[in-house]
Amino acid sequence: MRTRTNQQRTLMGMLITLGVVYGDIGTSPLYVMNAIINDAGPLKNVTPNYVIGCVSLIFWTLMLITTVKYVLIALRADNRHEGGIFALYALVRHRGKWLIFVALLGGAALLADGTLTPAVTVTSAVEGLKDLPELSAFSQYAWLVPLTVSIILLALFMIQGFGTAVVGRSFGPMMLVWFTVIGGFGLFHIAQAPMILKAFSPIYALQVLVSPTNRMGIFILGSIFLATTGAEALYSDMGHVGKANIDATWPFVYLALILNYLGQGAWLINHAQLPAWRNATNINPFYEMIPHSMQVAMIIIATFAAIIASQALITGSYTLVDEAVGLKFLPRLRIKHPSNVRSQIYIGAVNWLLCLVTLIIVWLFQTSAHMEAAYGLAITITMLMTTILLNQWVQKQGYQGLALLLLIGFGTLESVFLIASLTKFIHGGYLTLALTLAIFLVMVTWFFGNRRRLRYDQANELISLLDYRNQLIRLSHDEHLSLFATNLVYLSKVDQHHRLKRSILYSILDKQPKRALVYWFITINETDQPYDCDYSVDMLGTRNIVEVRLNLGFRKSQHINLYLRQIVTSLIATNSIDQQHTHYGITQPSQVGDFKFVVQNQQIMDLASNPATHHLDRLLIGGRILLQNITPSPAIWYGLEFSDVLEETIPLFTKPASDRTLTNLTVKNAVPPENK
Repeated sequence: MRTRTNQQRTLMGMLITLGVVYGDIGTSPLYVMNAIINDAGPLKNVTPNYVIGCVSLIFWTLMLITTVKYVLIALRADNRHEGGIFALYALVRHRGKWLIFVALLGGAALLADGTLTPAVTVTSAVEGLKDLPELSAFSQYAWLVPLTVSIILLALFMIQGFGTAVVGRSFGPMMLVWFTVIGGFGLFHIAQAPMILKAFSPIYALQVLVSPTNRMGIFILGSIFLATTGAEALYSDMGHVGKANIDATWPFVYLALILNYLGQGAWLINHAQLPAWRNATNINPFYEMIPHSMQVAMIIIATFAAIIASQALITGSYTLVDEAVGLKFLPRLRIKHPSNVRSQIYIGAVNWLLCLVTLIIVWLFQTSAHMEAAYGLAITITMLMTTILLNQWVQKQGYQGLALLLLIGFGTLESVFLIASLTKFIHGGYLTLALTLAIFLVMVTWFFGNRRRLRYDQANELISLLDYRNQLIRLSHDEHLSLFATNLVYLSKVDQHHRLKRSILYSILDKQPKRALVYWFITINETDQPYDCDYSVDMLGTRNIVEVRLNLGFRKSQHINLYLRQIVTSLIATNSIDQQHTHYGITQPSQVGDFKFVVQNQQIMDLASNPATHHLDRLLIGGRILLQNITPSPAIWYGLEFSDVLEETIPLFTKPASDRTLTNLTVKNAVPPENK
């Protein structure tokens, strides 16, 4: 079984990397130069120096942010081969409590911006059809483009359940073709206007920011930034493909991108002042530089590449959510593992929520020009938050000077990009910021609601099972009580000191004593191996109290009842517990009796007038329990839908058990003990 092959540099791994990681950043040539040129107005305003300066800005943005920050620095900050802002936070969280807000804000912004990536990239590709005379219907009927995009995106989200490896093998060859083709066309046009090579000089990048030709001024950086929006997804997808494969493939991808941007710039230099083009507006130099006879084929390739662009954010979103669940930022969700690689996952709830929001965006904005206005604003927040966390990680490595340089350099650069992108707020950026805020509030509510809950929660107090061992033995043998179950099972984490939640023993001994022949306390651990399936048992010196530690691989079924029956049979065979003869049943004779599983759900028990509870605490705890109630219950999570399950409601005490304002007025007609 292979679990870390994606951490090795292989030809297949590199091909999968092309298909999984680079879709977003790889399709930026579809719309970046288009957005920049539209900022300038008619094509006659596009001077050679303006074009060279803009391409220079793109080159140095990709060099500094994507290559230096992410490929050379961030990919080294991996957490057990996983990347992304939450994995980075896990490495540095002990350095300051305030860092949690940095991580939550950055993660929320990345998830929110991910809803725009599929919409803008696929729409940009499909819109190329409008310029073809053979497909004039796309220009006549405005609804045809969003309908086509919706069908494509729906199909993409439907295939996610097959897994990253399958998708990567399918998309990898196509992305190899994509980068080869766009680089080749770019190289052809560079030869027609070699002066575009001046863009390698940062002087032209600085000059264009203050040039009178640049009507946008510094705010042109809002469009320039679109060239590097896929960098954060590149970091998040590290766990899917491994940093070795990213290191090996990025130089090829970077070269292809720069050649294409240089080629688009060369085409603009050669055509901007021609009479046929001087007054042209809303043109896309990416498609214009392609010979007419090849445009249909290029649109088809671009559409496939745009689909793959969506893939990078989708898989990155799975990783982010999985890490958020592990850090207790989000409720537990059903996670599937379509392959034998631990980090390649599929989360249905995330997949279909992303699908819904993305389709809404497609129909709300309808054109790529409107989407570009909203695109990239939230991701600048994520990149800035990542820089802060990277600063802490580099400090942790002992490089104080480098950490300060990183914070000042990238912090300043990304702050400028953020300020430039704020112009997008009224043009649609408000949507991604609203989504960012909504996701941020969900994570804050879950995390801090849980912490506030533990402050008031008496039921979660840990007590030793050993202290109640004798009571459980007596209860098991007390024939004055009817038998509640042959095997009474609690799925509750028991630590190495045999401590578990107070609410478990309260459920057995206090509420209504539950007599069982055997009491089971099962702790479930998920391992990094796909098919691990083993267990250990501690009988605590008894024949009717069993602690079980069940270790399941990440691809193993969570159906606990199936494993438990096998464990019971094994313990009976070794005479560790008594045989459980049944008197009735179609499978007579049977040595194993019935099972009853107890699942506990927590609800607030409080008085609104209680002055001891802070209003913020009540809000956070209430929100946390609301989220708990709308996510999968433990019974569903552990495959107990068809088992005998008792769901108990456990009160969360947010006020003292007694009220000192209660006054005793009088007691009448009490009977003395001797007169009973």
